Amino acid sequence: MFEKVNPCHPDKVADRIAGAIIDLAYSIQDNPRIAVEVLIGHGKCHIIAETSVYLDKKEIIKIVKRIAGKFIYVDYQEVPQDKHLSDNQEGKFRCGDNGIFKGVPLTREQKCLSNIAREIFSRYHFDGKYIASEGKLVICQSHANKYVLEKEYPNALINPLGDWTGGTDVDSGATNRKLGSDMADSITGGGLHGKDLSKADVSVNIYAFLKAQSTNQVVELTCAIGDEYVDNKPYSEIVEIAREYIKDIGGFEKFAEWGLI
Repeated sequence: MFEKVNPCHPDKVADRIAGAIIDLAYSIQDNPRIAVEVLIGHGKCHIIAETSVYLDKKEIIKIVKRIAGKFIYVDYQEVPQDKHLSDNQEGKFRCGDNGIFKGVPLTREQKCLSNIAREIFSRYHFDGKYIASEGKLVICQSHANKYVLEKEYPNALINPLGDWTGGTDVDSGATNRKLGSDMADSITGGGLHGKDLSKADVSVNIYAFLKAQSTNQVVELTCAIGDEYVDNKPYSEIVEIAREYIKDIGGFEKFAEWGLI
């Protein structure tokens, strides 16, 4: 059983805005310390950023309007990161948070549904949600030609309640509310989006997921804030693995579009 949402789902819009803000912070500083929360819906976007670097509000507004539409009102609050947390990272990479993490190999069903979601989204660039469960496929895609999709996916249930608008004018979105879509069975307690690479929620989650796919084994890890080693590796090495992954896919905003799958 697996649910996938596309990048125009309200929760993913929030994740993408948070990711773009993280990209902005990294364009200013090599290793910023930042955590961003986004709540968006019905014409308003509320953002709180705890950050070690100053971010120009005009740039934040540009990001929101580019991703969510030009008629969004932006309420932005920026505060410095807690001094004790900043001191914990001073001079070297230490684990930025407590956490439990799990990497699980993807199933055929999960891979297949992710491919279906991407294919449909390439044609219908609007809010969509897709579910696979025990051979059953449900496709909810706003602004779609239902009859075309029924021909292409004859065994699927297409828009069971009929046409729908979708988007942030219909529903609100918040960061890290669609982690099941982003991580499948690898989901644990930490959120992937809106955080810098020092945060274990980002780097250790990415590392555990990649290790599970390469070994085809379940990976379970724990860490405590301040740890310098995770999975018998220097934490700095895990951060660099995650950094390379984010770089390869095009940045934190791109990462937020589909998550790890």
